[in-house]
Amino acid sequence: MDTELSIQQVAAATQLSTHTLRYYERIGLLTRIERASSGHRRYSSTDIDWIHFLTRLRATGMPIRDMQQFAELRRQGDRTFAQRRQLLEHHQNHIHRRIDELTQNLKVIQEKIQRYKELEMQHDTSSVTDSKH
Repeated sequence: MDTELSIQQVAAATQLSTHTLRYYERIGLLTRIERASSGHRRYSSTDIDWIHFLTRLRATGMPIRDMQQFAELRRQGDRTFAQRRQLLEHHQNHIHRRIDELTQNLKVIQEKIQRYKELEMQHDTSSVTDSKH
């Protein structure tokens, strides 16, 4: 994508609101968004790729402050590769713990569903028996 997009176009492409895009810029997650001569924001393909990455971080539960730290490290350049990797590894560990927790919770729910199915079958069977008498 060589052409630059307006904030409305980026909002549609990323499923973020224009308010969220402006907020991300205000808190330092997005920087150096180019402006047209009219003053309107113009987003590049690199900006959009970064926004997609931020969206994934947020969707996995990364706190805004950690996203801000990552964005700041990114702005500092190549010398922060190790720090960025460590931040992502820490978040990855958090995600794995959360997946394990969700898996255990899902198991309990599945067991409860199975128990209710058994109870329903018992109830249906006893209702049929009761109606015959």
